[in-house]
Amino acid sequence: MVNSTDLINSLQTPHSGYHWNGSERQRFFEGWYYRVTLPDGCSPGNPQTFAFMYSIEDPSGGSPHSGGAAQILGANDEYLCRTFPDVNQFWAWRHALGLGHWRKTDLSQKPDYLEPEDFDRHIAEGYQATATWHQGSLRDPSSGETARWQYTIQPVYGWGDRSQQSTAGWLSQFQIFEPGWQILMAHGLATGWIDWKGDRYPFTNAPAYSEKNWGGSFPQKWFWLNCNAFDQEPDLALTAGGGKRSILGLMESVAMVGIHYQGKFYEFVPWNGSVHWEIDPWGYWHMVAQSDRYEVTLSGRTTRPGTPLRAPTAQGLIFCCRDTMSGELTLTLRDRQSKQIILEAHSTLCGLETGGSPWPETWVR
Repeated sequence: MVNSTDLINSLQTPHSGYHWNGSERQRFFEGWYYRVTLPDGCSPGNPQTFAFMYSIEDPSGGSPHSGGAAQILGANDEYLCRTFPDVNQFWAWRHALGLGHWRKTDLSQKPDYLEPEDFDRHIAEGYQATATWHQGSLRDPSSGETARWQYTIQPVYGWGDRSQQSTAGWLSQFQIFEPGWQILMAHGLATGWIDWKGDRYPFTNAPAYSEKNWGGSFPQKWFWLNCNAFDQEPDLALTAGGGKRSILGLMESVAMVGIHYQGKFYEFVPWNGSVHWEIDPWGYWHMVAQSDRYEVTLSGRTTRPGTPLRAPTAQGLIFCCRDTMSGELTLTLRDRQSKQIILEAHSTLCGLETGGSPWPETWVR
């Protein structure tokens, strides 16, 4: 039994609620990302990561792009996608993190959160997700392959130090940035199971993560690094990313780095310092960021080809980004005043992504 009070009263960041206000604006999307990392998979030496991506586009209905989707980047970077054409079967809470979409059900009621047992009984295909619970069942009709999952989430870090804060700063409440971006949970602990294409993965206190984005326009290009499964550092979470986005109708290139480590938040953003990057179209990610007191260097690499994923664009949900959940990452955090190294960390379970319009050259800023 999942306590409904815990679903709403758990650690909540700004922008946790659904942003669509019922208007019939020409284009709108909102997307959510949940991930759980199993450092040892089902056996030692077999790490696996499962990333779940949910989206809703033009929720007022009637547009060529209206509808939802669920994508999973699963074991060994394998991929599964299921569309949800009926926007009326989508639900989301306005003032807390909660969303779901039903595709096959014997219920005639308006969709909303269901107790896990009721979801299993009545939702043949669909998903539901909150700050503390994640559950779903999908089937690929072309291959017959299936995915099912149920797990609880214990939030550890939202986004910020002593209080929860907006990833893009206080101006993000005015929706002048397109798209908006919010880290919902930089680090948490997940317990439950995932059944992926017939293989069952049980886990206890596995590193978990969630974020979201929303808006009506889309980045021209972007990059992303994320990891909360470091070697010998269980209390460390990193999210970094950048993109060329719209602000009041103009395009700007912007990036940030956020680190939660042993109860402290290290933030590197344009308004408190500088962020520089060198990102290949695929295979190499390098960032150096400074605040008034700290400096961080990130270096991500992969020799894997990556898995193409769909993302909302002006042309609808199309393949326009590439991911791996098995990237290699090194992180060095320094105190600029004392010149002392605070942290050196390494992982082979880093999420790495590039996306947007083709950019064949290395992106340097």
